[in-house]
Amino acid sequence: MTVDPLAPAAGRAPVTVKVWLCPNEDLPHDMAAVLAGHWLDEHEREIAARFLFERDRRQYLVAHALVRRALSVEVGLPEAELVIWRSAHGRPFLQLPAEGLPRGGQEVDFNLSHAHGYNLLGMVRSRRIGVDVERLDRSEQALNTIVRTFTPQEQRWVAAAPRGRPRDRRVLRLWTLKEAYSKARGLGLGLAFDTFSFTLADDSGVRAFHGPEDDRDGHWRFVELEPVPEILAAVAVEADPSQEPVLQLHHGFPWGRTVPRSVMLPAPVGGPG
Repeated sequence: MTVDPLAPAAGRAPVTVKVWLCPNEDLPHDMAAVLAGHWLDEHEREIAARFLFERDRRQYLVAHALVRRALSVEVGLPEAELVIWRSAHGRPFLQLPAEGLPRGGQEVDFNLSHAHGYNLLGMVRSRRIGVDVERLDRSEQALNTIVRTFTPQEQRWVAAAPRGRPRDRRVLRLWTLKEAYSKARGLGLGLAFDTFSFTLADDSGVRAFHGPEDDRDGHWRFVELEPVPEILAAVAVEADPSQEPVLQLHHGFPWGRTVPRSVMLPAPVGGPG
């Protein structure tokens, strides 16, 4: 009898979603530059060289060193040998070797976000994933611009909160979720944020998700995180309702084998209805 290795089965280990939050200072500046020189490909080094400000260059180097190190640990290939290609929308993907991956041949999807000194990387096997991280200390002008991209229902929900941090938090909760979903789809800002909507609990959690026209049947799991104070993060993972994934949250650059924090992802939302 032929068995589908991806089919749900009793007792099967859950899908593991791995997330790293890495502050820039977790990788010393000189070390980041050395690693980038050995690990990054020509395209990445060219981008790093274009930054006018050293802080922006450092952010880029730490973020992309993080990607290559975490991928290397996951798939069993040296950092410099990983081949990363980019879609027409700029989303990176790992190119699988013809002989498959040393640590399993399943597709590995990953997504990266960074904001003012923090880098967030998400990774999962045989699913699509998107992540976003934001600091709460955004200017009022920036937040007002963000709100105008939301649906009318979402704008009303934001406006119902008291001004200041409560309202700012609602804005950035929606923004990080929308960014994570759009990035998981591989569309980034190419997907208008008023074509899909979230209904959120007041404190945390997605109660409902209504996707855009081209994703009416899609099911997704969304998790909101505040891994450190004043830093909001969101993860969107393509869902198989028959499997219960576990999220492993790692803090810092993946040098050793530190024990991650485990988080159960909420039930899938979306689909017809």
